[in-house]
Amino acid sequence: MQGFTVELRKKIMAFLFDSFEGWKKYCADKNVSVVQAVLDYEKEQKGRTEKDIYTQLGKAWDVMKDAVKTGLEEDMTSRSGMINNGAKKVYRHPVTVLSKEFQNLISRALAAKEVNSCMGRIVAAPTAGASGIMPGVLVTLQEIHKTEDKKILEAMLLAAGIALIMEQKASISGAVGGCQAETGTAAAMGAGAIVYCLGGNVDQIFNGVAITVQCMLGLVCDPVAGLVEVPCVVRNASAAAIANSSAQIALANVSSVIPVDEVIEAMGEIGASMETRYKETALGGLAATKTGQAIAKKVLIRDIEIMPDEDVK
Repeated sequence: MQGFTVELRKKIMAFLFDSFEGWKKYCADKNVSVVQAVLDYEKEQKGRTEKDIYTQLGKAWDVMKDAVKTGLEEDMTSRSGMINNGAKKVYRHPVTVLSKEFQNLISRALAAKEVNSCMGRIVAAPTAGASGIMPGVLVTLQEIHKTEDKKILEAMLLAAGIALIMEQKASISGAVGGCQAETGTAAAMGAGAIVYCLGGNVDQIFNGVAITVQCMLGLVCDPVAGLVEVPCVVRNASAAAIANSSAQIALANVSSVIPVDEVIEAMGEIGASMETRYKETALGGLAATKTGQAIAKKVLIRDIEIMPDEDVK
């Protein structure tokens, strides 16, 4: 009987992250927070203890912070040459468009993503192609609001729940749904995390997700030379900015009008109807431009030149 009960609980938890409405209902029925719901899911589905979960989150948070630091302090020149220390240039530039805080946000998102493009250590959140967004958002949030690490880790759990639903209802892969699926999901995770850390309620958190995705619908995945560098790196910066603007709107109780589940379903529909050339194939968009094609040819020739001679023993 006990084994049956355990299996039943697992099945119930497996359906928890099918929709935002289901997530909200679970929290209301069980009288638990949105973060506790994700903890329950992890414990039931993965067999982990709460201590283990937070330990792993802490390690991921350390990697995110290290990626930001590395990108802003060390040489970040990719093998293709398309990435050349852009984060440091932005971070050190004397002219600030809005504020130093905004400049820091953009720089940090660029920095962590440049580390990925230069084969460094990052956290795929939810993917490597979008790995600069959460670090940029969370490091800047903590700096401005003096947010405790525990709250940041809770926000990361919340963000994981957001990504789970978006993966189920649409996709988090550029090869499946375009860049809206990758940077769009990461930005939605970031917006939800911000609203949560600043005291927003469940409706405001989910509203922040909906507004963010609305701003990123239709974004194609068109990496030049098939490398996750251009335009991927700068899109991480813009997505971090969108996450913050959406959080600001959501905290003020401005409605997304279209419910979050319907917004994500729309993202899935757009991704499914998107032509293959716009889904990480490097056959369309920026990758298909004259300059993009020239870069691809140069990168290909360079790769062939550095390949080891198989005849040499």
